[in-house]
Amino acid sequence: MAPPPPERGGPADETGLPASVEAAWGLRGRPTKGPRPGIGVERIVDAAVRLAATEGLQAVSMGRVAKELGASTMSLYRYVAAKDELFILMQEAATGLPPEDAPPPSAGWRARLAWFGHAYRGVLEANLWLLHIPISSPPATPNSVAWMEAGLDALDGTGLDEATKLGVMMLISGYVRSQAGLMADLTEAMRRSGRSAEDTHRQYIHTLTRLADQRGPEAFPAVRRLLASQALGEGDDADADFDWGLHRVLDGVQVLVEGRA
Repeated sequence: MAPPPPERGGPADETGLPASVEAAWGLRGRPTKGPRPGIGVERIVDAAVRLAATEGLQAVSMGRVAKELGASTMSLYRYVAAKDELFILMQEAATGLPPEDAPPPSAGWRARLAWFGHAYRGVLEANLWLLHIPISSPPATPNSVAWMEAGLDALDGTGLDEATKLGVMMLISGYVRSQAGLMADLTEAMRRSGRSAEDTHRQYIHTLTRLADQRGPEAFPAVRRLLASQALGEGDDADADFDWGLHRVLDGVQVLVEGRA
């Protein structure tokens, strides 16, 4: 049996958004009658987020969430039409609104955009399962639009046109997601191996040295210079590495801003 269609009607139909997302914007009322009073969007999303946090996004299904709530799978479809829609609402709940400690406009666009990058990184690192939700549409939920506003507002006064501001914000967001995903993958690999970060790093240097030596003294000259410099021996500082890369991206944005001045 197919799930019942979401209730429709009213001007919200014109948005093209899922019914539950329209409800998040206050464009339609949430269902008040159903086969099990007390089951609602908030409880469904909370249960799904708990599952994702403890078992990974792959554990989240309409059936599994219903089981966590002690409800039938069919009862969930009155509030959330499909799993993809549930993912959108989970992302909305976990992301939340941007922090309220943004630097004032007087701090300058660079400080404000750096704050945006660090704040977004904090959200992703606290909810690594978010990285496994495919990006299938532009921001369309209240919290995601609030983050979009924060990123664009950080660039106010730069002289950049609105399309370029959007491109810069997407560049920063992409860098943050890339770094958070890389660290998540490395952390998971270390967890599976049972080695500490220090042991993993030392083993990598040892392996790379042996592989370079295997090809003879003329092979991989740039890699040999890196090994000889001891730069790899300094170990990884994830925060410092993230900040270094973020500021190099901002250096590029600064060239763009100064070129428009």
